[in-house]
Amino acid sequence: MRIHIATDHAGMELSAFLVGELSALGHELVDHGPKVYDALDDYPGFCISAAKAVVEDQKAGIEALGIVLGGSGNGEQIAANKVAGVRAALIWNADTAKLARDHNDANVCALGARQHSQAEVLELVKIFIGAPFSNDERHIRRIFKIAAFEQTGEVLY
Repeated sequence: MRIHIATDHAGMELSAFLVGELSALGHELVDHGPKVYDALDDYPGFCISAAKAVVEDQKAGIEALGIVLGGSGNGEQIAANKVAGVRAALIWNADTAKLARDHNDANVCALGARQHSQAEVLELVKIFIGAPFSNDERHIRRIFKIAAFEQTGEVLY
């Protein structure tokens, strides 16, 4: 699977760790930066670039997911969710990692580098990557309503 990853200064060490570990598992990692440490960098551009690449790959029929990292993961999730077609989920335990895929067909996960150890994050990412979407009709219906709003601005109940 192709995995797009992005961070800010707070997650650079964790990002490098994940690139190595996930590559060793056979995944193709695409690092959207940053390339050098800058304590004053801004995460939106990096995270939006990774999120856009996930959507572009998925539209092209390439199996792809994304990972965005920061101190808490909150801002990174918000930035990624501004990209049409992205469903980014903040994951913080095994259940949220699994349910993000199972119920929401999330295509990007967000994690806080200051919230977990490297081993914890690797385990959460492995759960996220390995969990399939349930294809349950109720979840499909809900995702459709989110996508419809994203495209038209119309709220469906």
